[in-house]
Amino acid sequence: MPRYARGTMPDYIDLRSDTVTRPTPAMRRAMAEAEVGDDVFGDDPTVIALEERAAELTGKAAGLFVPSGTMGNLVSHMAHVPRGGEIVAEAESHVVQDEAGGHAVVSGATVRTVPAGPDGRMDLDGIAAAMRDPYDFHQPPTALVILENTHAQSMGQPLGADYTAQVAEVAREHGVPLHVDGARLWNAVIALGTPAPDLLATADSATFCLSKALSCPVGSVVVGPKDFIGRARRARKLVGGGMRQVGVLAAPGLVALSDGPDGMIERLIEDHANARLLADGLAEMDGIIDLDPARVRTNYVVFGVRPRPGQERLDARGAFLAEMQGRGVAYIQYSHGRIRALTHYGIERADIERTLVATRGSLAAAGLTATTA
Repeated sequence: MPRYARGTMPDYIDLRSDTVTRPTPAMRRAMAEAEVGDDVFGDDPTVIALEERAAELTGKAAGLFVPSGTMGNLVSHMAHVPRGGEIVAEAESHVVQDEAGGHAVVSGATVRTVPAGPDGRMDLDGIAAAMRDPYDFHQPPTALVILENTHAQSMGQPLGADYTAQVAEVAREHGVPLHVDGARLWNAVIALGTPAPDLLATADSATFCLSKALSCPVGSVVVGPKDFIGRARRARKLVGGGMRQVGVLAAPGLVALSDGPDGMIERLIEDHANARLLADGLAEMDGIIDLDPARVRTNYVVFGVRPRPGQERLDARGAFLAEMQGRGVAYIQYSHGRIRALTHYGIERADIERTLVATRGSLAAAGLTATTA
């Protein structure tokens, strides 16, 4: 597996996100050799092949290639939700917190939020209680329910097919569809040992990212029924996502979703193992808090550092992260004063071992442990 550098540091270990991956050699070859057409006219053969492959792998009728996961969710809102409608979503989900309010600004939709528990699941009764009275004209009509799988804020917890089916049942009892923001869907597939068609069987639509765990340079795919994809395609055009000879960007996706040795889905097992190795090592260190390694089920590790007496938690975090940078390792600030590390393609077991050494030294140097640097 090739190494890659950041800046002038030859062995920089970047754990900020699984979006920092570089395309594989097979992906680069596929990009250079991609057969292309005009995708707005619907005749780019590589894009067509990617959309068909994505639909096949997820058990849906059709797919739509989009530049990003945020756009994938946005065009899905636009295809499902009339202006003035309301979306029910988890309170700290990506669509609520990290998509620049596109549901409101572009789709003209409001969001009603439901908190998730430590397992990433919204309470079913809470979802039902969030549904609006369709006969009360004071209220926006509920038009869509969204799940996030894996659920980022709960440390990448995968949501099983049984739970998705229960949420879908609540949604359908109120006459609304279910959309799955599956940015890291394939991590859930691997963690649960459940095929994607089973995970999405009761969902009306879904998105998944190519540019996160699957290591492609760009892109996501929206999947669902053909009529829904038709509406989403129109929405993609409206928000500027109509692309031309984009087969050069779709080609890495076909590599990532392939069954052969260049495919990127099964190798997620390695990322999950490295994440657990990291979590196990961190949990043993004085100064690391808010980390139960048994909860690490995918490529997500979220933890905190213990401040010195009288020190603010954010100040402790900042000092620690600065020390890590100096040792050639990048974690990233996360919500609620925490720190996040994501394993991904390009990160090997030796990198995790070096990260643990750097972490122990950084805790000591920042004065967050009694251990000397």
